[in-house]
Amino acid sequence: MSVLAQKNILIGISGGIAAYKVPSLIRLLTKVKSNVKVVMTPSSKEFVTPLTLSTVSENDVFSEFITKKNNNPSWNNHVKLAEWADIFIIAPATSNTISSMANARCDNLLLACYLSSNCPVFVAPAMDLEMFKNNLNQVNIKKLKDNLTDVLPVGSGSLASGLEGEGRMLEPNEIVDYIENKIKDSLPLRNLNFLITAGPTHEKIDPVRYIGNSSSGKMGYYIAKKAIELGANVSLIIGPTNLPMDLLNIKTIRVEDSEQMYNETIKLFQKSDVVICSAAISDFKPVELAQNKIKKENGLDSIKLEPTLDILKKLGEIKTSQYLVGFALETDNIIENAKNKLKSKNLDAIVVNKIGDFNPISSDYNQIDFINSSLNITSFEKKLKSEVSNDILNQIINNVKETKD
Repeated sequence: MSVLAQKNILIGISGGIAAYKVPSLIRLLTKVKSNVKVVMTPSSKEFVTPLTLSTVSENDVFSEFITKKNNNPSWNNHVKLAEWADIFIIAPATSNTISSMANARCDNLLLACYLSSNCPVFVAPAMDLEMFKNNLNQVNIKKLKDNLTDVLPVGSGSLASGLEGEGRMLEPNEIVDYIENKIKDSLPLRNLNFLITAGPTHEKIDPVRYIGNSSSGKMGYYIAKKAIELGANVSLIIGPTNLPMDLLNIKTIRVEDSEQMYNETIKLFQKSDVVICSAAISDFKPVELAQNKIKKENGLDSIKLEPTLDILKKLGEIKTSQYLVGFALETDNIIENAKNKLKSKNLDAIVVNKIGDFNPISSDYNQIDFINSSLNITSFEKKLKSEVSNDILNQIINNVKETKD
């Protein structure tokens, strides 16, 4: 999955001949599942039509502050457009547009969006050879770079004037590659291998009954999704759940019981950098599995149980450089029991699920304490699990960084 997937990308087009390349750029972005909107300068419409751009982006195209439809004027809110964008690409960026950007001039919708933006901005210059080399243009480009605007390099070759040399706007695929690589390099979990366990396990009593719990698997599921967004390579081992497995670029392994989860976890452990064990594994399993369904009329006095394999303890025993995170759900002496579990199982951190007016195992919500290897505790408010995943990963990032420092 591209790091640009699901990103809101605003493309600004200024009036240069290279504008003809922008529909291809939009097509590449929509193919990687980006959401694209377009804002144009008035002069850019001489080179590429709003209809074409609207068709390929599947969104309205904006070029004026006020749009009239059926004699009803409506304001194209540049602040809202800028806030919507996760990434702003200005391509082509002509000498005039670069000069206006560098000197905070605001006489069209594109410039208003630029000056209102808080997201990463990528500028793809396009101009003739001597114009690009002109010292004043280079001064303006430096101003943009000093203002943390990312100015892409230009291509070299045949120019619209007939000259040969630097000044060409990069090709659409080169622009996408450049931005993807820039984003990947900035991600805090880039090149780290994450192994995450999630969900319950079902320990079979007979072919139709089992010992299990109400774990939804959502906590580990959301941690996996967020870790991918932050650049990690993620493997998710998940027990029986009803969650949609729409996890692009995540290696997902479905298991049923604790033994399967143990075997799959051990297989991947040594190649992992960070291991997060959020699965709610059954503590006990039947000593014997009945081959046929146990009939009620035959009676059943008891089921003999034995402990399941302690996956977390085993990982703590064999770990070398892995950062190992466990989870705890306690009803009494919560913090003390969690600290004891962290020490006894040789963990680097433990996430404590708090039981309040909700069940954190099955709920969409969770409230946690994060305890690191120094036994420092960071407490968080009750939140959606999708938000709690951010808190957990931020704590891991900070603690791993401190360990390396």
